[in-house]
This record gives sequence, C-alpha cells and structure tokens, in this order.
Amino acid sequence: MMNVTVYCSSSDLAADNFISSAHDLGAALARKGIGIVFGGGDVGLMGCVANAAMDSGGSVKGVIPRFLEEKEIAHRGISELHVVETMHERKMLLTEWADAFIVLPGGFGTLDELIEVITWRHLGHHDKPVLLYNIDGFWAPLTDFFATLSRHRMVRTDHQRLYTICDSLEEILGELDRAARKE
Repeated sequence: MMNVTVYCSSSDLAADNFISSAHDLGAALARKGIGIVFGGGDVGLMGCVANAAMDSGGSVKGVIPRFLEEKEIAHRGISELHVVETMHERKMLLTEWADAFIVLPGGFGTLDELIEVITWRHLGHHDKPVLLYNIDGFWAPLTDFFATLSRHRMVRTDHQRLYTICDSLEEILGELDRAARKE
C-alpha cells in the first residue's frame, strides 16, 4: 500500500475552501487505498483530512510530539497514533513512512516541513514526490520566491524538479498514480 504524508494547517480558522479541499483529499486517498501519515492532530485541516479518510474506510497513521498532544488535541480516532518526544522525531517518521508528500495550505509548521522535504530531496536524501496542493493559488507567492532565489543564483535553475504544483485533486491523484507505477 502506498502511504502519503500530508502536511497542512492545524488552524481551525482556515477558509472554507481549504477545509472542503482537505476533506475531499482525505476521502479520495482512502477510496484509492492510499494510507495517510500526518501530524496526529484532530484540529484544522489536519483533523479534517484524517476524519474524511477514516469516514471513507482509510488507514491513517498520526505522529505527534508529547508537548503538542494537548495543544493540537491528539487524534484518538485514527488507525494508529504515535506519541514521540520531539518535533525532530515526528518529522523523521513522517518522512520515513511516506512514499510521497502532499502539502496543503498551512502556516509556519507546514512551511518548515515543506522546505525540509524539498531540501532533503535536493540533497539526495529521498526521491519521493513532493506535491503542493495549490488551492486557489495559495502556493504561488512561495513559488514566485523560489524563482527569485533562482534568479539570484541561490538555488539551481531547475529547482522546480524538486516539487510539483497541483491545482486540483485530480492532478494530485494523477501524480500519485504516476509515482505508484514507477515503484
């Protein structure tokens, strides 16, 4: 079974279009038999993805550091919940257990996770797809900044090979199908 790590917001203040997209993603992954690995919280887009997957009969594995267990309200209704001691442990497991990464809108934590998996791919630590779910152009300012980095020769001109922008759920599912066929 393919497992996809989903990075996204833990904010309960996310816009409705982000919430509905998160729900649709979780349900679609479950229907395709793709397991979800995520940050283990029962809040925000994170909880929405997990709940939709569970409601659709999916497999959901969460990883949450002990200090966030109460703050992010650890999700007790998923297939597996792993409580770890540090954010570093969380990030390592989220990376190790993934066959691909999907990044939905999120804040500083999501951005940190995204940059880390892109950097690790750049350094050859993994060659797993990194899919940015560009709901309503959310990631456009960041990818514009990546282009600025390239223009100033801070990153390679072919930096786009490290990630894929997906503007729809159908694009994400297509990229996951392509990744599964390569295995």
